[in-house]
Amino acid sequence: MGTSANAAAGGRGNPVDKGVDYAQYFCTYAFLYHQKEMLSDRVRMDAYFNAIFENKHHFNGKTVLDVGTGSGILAIWSAQAGARKVYAVEATKMSEHARSLVRANNLQNIIEVIEGSMEEITLPEKVDVIISEWMGYFLLRESMFDSVICARDRWLKPTGVMYPSHARMWMAPIRTGIGDHKMGDYQSAMDDWHNFVDETKTYYGVDMSTLTKPFSEEQRKYYLQTSLWSNLHPHQVIGTAAIIKEIDCLTATVNDIEKVRSKFSLAITMDNMKLCGFGGWFDVHFRGRGEDPAEQEIELTTAPSVDCGTHWGQQVFLLHPPTHVSEGDNLTISFLMSRSKENHRLMEVELGCEIQQHSGKLLAPSKHKYYIE
Repeated sequence: MGTSANAAAGGRGNPVDKGVDYAQYFCTYAFLYHQKEMLSDRVRMDAYFNAIFENKHHFNGKTVLDVGTGSGILAIWSAQAGARKVYAVEATKMSEHARSLVRANNLQNIIEVIEGSMEEITLPEKVDVIISEWMGYFLLRESMFDSVICARDRWLKPTGVMYPSHARMWMAPIRTGIGDHKMGDYQSAMDDWHNFVDETKTYYGVDMSTLTKPFSEEQRKYYLQTSLWSNLHPHQVIGTAAIIKEIDCLTATVNDIEKVRSKFSLAITMDNMKLCGFGGWFDVHFRGRGEDPAEQEIELTTAPSVDCGTHWGQQVFLLHPPTHVSEGDNLTISFLMSRSKENHRLMEVELGCEIQQHSGKLLAPSKHKYYIE
């Protein structure tokens, strides 16, 4: 359930041949309560506000396209920063609220709200700026960046800028007590299943035990292999963080993000710890472009923080069982994230982990599969 939508929260993609959850997905972003959740995220709001108003030269007198405008807040800020014309595209009925908000702020002569998917609408001109809050959990869940790429390829001028301009995915080793709870939940589910099998055979004469293995796999996926939303404290990070993927929003293609493959190293920096899993997060930057840079570069980060948490939080990938590690141990991680075949907005992660202890001993590598749902 990706609450990481768009300041523009709605217009996320095209229904054509893109998965079975189109109606459910877009309906989610059509509710004001969901918009309010994102609009109440101060880290998110401050980053976009500062990116626009501290870089007015990118907006003053320019044409702007807001991809997935949702409530219309980014379109309104763009107009307030001096944009000549703003096209605010929204795929849901939230467009009606956006129009109302635009009128209430006396910007209807500048902002044109267009209801429709980004892939299907037509604009009367090319634009100088594309702005969008397209990021999902762990950056790419929801696959809305596809629509931003489509908008860029169709409507951005050769000299245009992207807001944000760059994005990065991160991962770090963590400690957490969540894994013990999840394992307990899984074991309780299996105990309940075994009681069910016994009772069904005793009372009804039907042996259900042949279904034990698929039930176990189903419950294991749900409790142990599905990544978790978490608001990690920095003290839970027990080693260095590494960049998994860097994205230049001006040049990235859909092919670049359909599969994210990386191999990287992490160093444990705390002694005598349990490696309980890995935390994943992202950051985005507003830098403009090389020949037309931002006057003030702004960063939006979803890294573990004491006071600056976001609605995106972090994604936690648990290890079962946890592994003891010590300061100086090195982890070699192989990472592959791809889109679910059943639903392109969801992700599957394959993660391999090899631990070399500071003593020089190499532990047997382990492989894990996760689902970002």
